[in-house]
Amino acid sequence: MSWTEEKVAKLKELWGKGKTANQIAEIIGGISRNAVIGKAHRLNLSAKIKTRFVSPNKNFENNVENKNSKSFRGRRSRFKSLIIEKDFEPENPKQLEELDENSCKWPIGHPNEKSFYFCGRKSLKDFSYCKLHLLYAYQPKGKKEGAQTIINKEDMPDFIEKKVGSK
Repeated sequence: MSWTEEKVAKLKELWGKGKTANQIAEIIGGISRNAVIGKAHRLNLSAKIKTRFVSPNKNFENNVENKNSKSFRGRRSRFKSLIIEKDFEPENPKQLEELDENSCKWPIGHPNEKSFYFCGRKSLKDFSYCKLHLLYAYQPKGKKEGAQTIINKEDMPDFIEKKVGSK
């Protein structure tokens, strides 16, 4: 596509009237929006920056702040709610064939061993794991620990608090 004198004049006229590059391309015909932008740039036509006066809306600012704090609290409180119940139900060892959608699918042991099984506790809604194993699986963004450590029952409340608090 070549720019004729008529097309360049029309571009300058429409650009000056504040038309968008897409509108100019449709009016001139046979050219793309990007061609209009490129030619306007090469012709050093003024940038089409329109500024609007916007009055500060305190309600909007408050809503944004509340929304951000709610989402932060929401994620943290989901895991804090698990801390309330410190006595987890006992494991219900299951083999792969015995698992259903309500069973915790946390593997215990190594798959090559005869003693390998899955936790089998009742899983949380929309999760594959029970409350305890969900805490093991949860990793806060940007804070990954090195090797997985074995946790004693006495250390469990501190471990859970650390997991939730590291958020």
